[in-house]
Amino acid sequence: MNKKQLQTEQTKKKIAEASKALFIKKGYKATAIEEIVKATGCSAGNIYYHFKSKEGLFLYLIEEWDREWEETWLAKEALYTTTADKLYGVAEHLALDQINHPLTKAIDEFFNNAEKGSEVEERIQQMVKGYVNFNKQLLQRGIDAGEFKAADVTGLAIILDSLMFGLSQHTRRMDRETALTAYRLAVDVFLHGIA
Repeated sequence: MNKKQLQTEQTKKKIAEASKALFIKKGYKATAIEEIVKATGCSAGNIYYHFKSKEGLFLYLIEEWDREWEETWLAKEALYTTTADKLYGVAEHLALDQINHPLTKAIDEFFNNAEKGSEVEERIQQMVKGYVNFNKQLLQRGIDAGEFKAADVTGLAIILDSLMFGLSQHTRRMDRETALTAYRLAVDVFLHGIA
């Protein structure tokens, strides 16, 4: 990476970190670009150069969270021997990450209430496809290992994603232990249907 690329990356990270703090404090909609300008010392043009829009900046933060979540999961995945154990591990990882992540409220607001352009909607769809593919690969390994009966893996992956997404909405206001119990029960019910 040359000096200009390094400066560009540092500026991007500076903008992302400052805006993340604002989104956590004020929410997605109440955070204005002018506030991000003030917090970063960067011009609005510089912010738009790096992220194209407030939506693009927020999506960058979501994608960064996804990458962190995946890295953390991959570091833990080897601790689980069977695919069923991995499903419980993923559920626990989701439950704990959802409960503790400071951007959760702003993300809910962004997905549920904010108007989004077609490019942003496309990026969101790509993220969802990534979640379904993650589930699909995990479930296929379970089928290949004989843990689960052969079935429509894509359909099961979508159902699993829907189950986990729905739980993330319902467990937001639960205490940690209650949320973990709900996620474990969901995996019990899911596995009962495919094991």
